[in-house]
Amino acid sequence: MINHKLTSVFFRLTFLILIVALPFFSLAQNDSVPTADYLIYATKKGKLVELDAIVKAAKKYHVVFFGEEHNDSIAHLLQYELFQGLYKKYETNTTLSMEMFDRDVQYILDEYLNGQIKASYFNKDSRKWKNYKDYQPMVEFAKENKLKVIAANAPFRYTNIASRKGQEALAALSDYAKLAIAPLPYKTASGDYKAKLEALMSHSPAPKKDSLSTPSAPKKSSMPKMSYNIVLGQSLWDATMAYSVYQQLEKHPKSKILHLNGRFHTDERFGIVQRLAEYDPEIKALVISSTGSEESFPNIDFEKFKHLGDYVIFTNPKLPKSY
Repeated sequence: MINHKLTSVFFRLTFLILIVALPFFSLAQNDSVPTADYLIYATKKGKLVELDAIVKAAKKYHVVFFGEEHNDSIAHLLQYELFQGLYKKYETNTTLSMEMFDRDVQYILDEYLNGQIKASYFNKDSRKWKNYKDYQPMVEFAKENKLKVIAANAPFRYTNIASRKGQEALAALSDYAKLAIAPLPYKTASGDYKAKLEALMSHSPAPKKDSLSTPSAPKKSSMPKMSYNIVLGQSLWDATMAYSVYQQLEKHPKSKILHLNGRFHTDERFGIVQRLAEYDPEIKALVISSTGSEESFPNIDFEKFKHLGDYVIFTNPKLPKSY
C-alpha cells in the first residue's frame, strides 16, 4: 500500500529543491546575455557579450585575470563556466592559478591533484579558505582532467611582516621561506594604485576583509592604529601572484592561465598586472572585473566602469551571497 503522506512530503521536497536550484541550472546551461543573473560588458567594443566571447578573446592572451568579490556566488559560477570553456578550446594547456592558495602549499595541492593524498588531508593541510566551496568545483575539474593548479599567493605571515617591518625584515627569512614569496626586493604600489591603497588605510588600521585579505586575516582590533602599512603588504601579494604566473609561463609557454583574485589586485590593470609586466613585458594579460554590488543592475551606466578592465561583469545584487 502506498503511504500517501510520505509521497506528498517527497514531492513537496523535490519541488522545493528544484525551485531553489533553478537559477543556477539556468546559468550553467545558458551563457547568453542578457540574463536575469548577470551582464558582461566588453569595454573596448562598448557592448554586452556572451561568456564565450571571453574564451575566444583569450586566444590572444597568455593569462586571463578574473577579479572577483570573494562572496559573489554568481561570479564563482561564471569562473567555473569560463574554466570549462577554456579547457574545451585550449585543452591541457589550460591552467588554473589561485590567490586562494599560498605558494608554500603547492606540493600539498599537487599531491591531491595527483591522487596521492585523500581529500581529508588536503583540506586539513592546505589552509584552504573558509569559502573553499566556491572554488572546489574548479579544483575538482582540474583534478579530473589532469590540469595544473597554481598556488599563487604569498602566505599572510610574510605579508604581515612586510606590512609591519618592511622588506628589510623579509630579507632575514631563510632561503626556504623566501621560496614562498616574490624575489626580493619587490616593487611596491605607486601612483594612482598607491593612492587607492592609502585611501583605504586612512579609513582603517588593517586591511578590509575583501580582496585585500583572506578569510583568515587578523581582525581590525588585533593591531594598533597605523601599525600596518597596507601598501607594503598588498604589494607583496601582488608581486608574488605575478611571479607565480610568470614562473608557469617561463616553464610552459603554451599555458593558457585563468588566474582568480580579489578584483582590487587587478582593477584598472593595477597590482598584479603591473608587476607581471615588469617580470616579462611580452606577457599579454586580459583583465576581467566582476563588480558584484552594482545596485542599479540591470540598468547600468556602463561608461562609469569601462576603466576597470577588458570585460566588466555585473551580477544581480539581490541574489544570495556565498557567505
